[in-house]
Amino acid sequence: MRTLISTAFISLDGVVEAPGGEPGYRNSGWTFKHTEFLPEAFEIKDREQQEAAAILLGRVSYEAFSPVWPDMADFADYKVMPKYVVSTTLAEDDLVANWGETTILRSLDDVAALKETEGGPIIVHGSASLNQSLSDAGLIDRYHLLVFPLLLGAGKRLFSATDKDTQKLKLVEHEAYANGLQKNVFDVVR
Repeated sequence: MRTLISTAFISLDGVVEAPGGEPGYRNSGWTFKHTEFLPEAFEIKDREQQEAAAILLGRVSYEAFSPVWPDMADFADYKVMPKYVVSTTLAEDDLVANWGETTILRSLDDVAALKETEGGPIIVHGSASLNQSLSDAGLIDRYHLLVFPLLLGAGKRLFSATDKDTQKLKLVEHEAYANGLQKNVFDVVR
């Protein structure tokens, strides 16, 4: 069984929307506008590219990342990885040609089947709605969270407000940085 890892820049109050400057959100670009950049706090981002074997995205994140990430040196390792996009509306001709192998998955059942295949970890970037659905379905195995010392109020959240049973997490790695960022890596306890 493959490990499904959710990775996120997240505010202290749980917001994950538009961390890099995506349009349409009041606090867009919050990750670097309000917090001093310390390279050591982002080491996990390089490690994720080295350890992941595939990327899983929702349609909205795919449409935001696919025009930009293929040509960015910071994400070069992702270019050659298989990519999976969960969408009921995306068509094959909507996929970009310069980002390597991309497969459209139509349901959470397709994601569950993908987890049953051979291969290394699958990493989920962005994709707030998809993350909520994956979590609610019990499909996420690990969280890589860079928690920013900010309260953003409104915005898309990483975790849903669904009334569900308690889901226990085990802290397996953590570090706090001089700029207030916290790295928290949690395994989902089953």
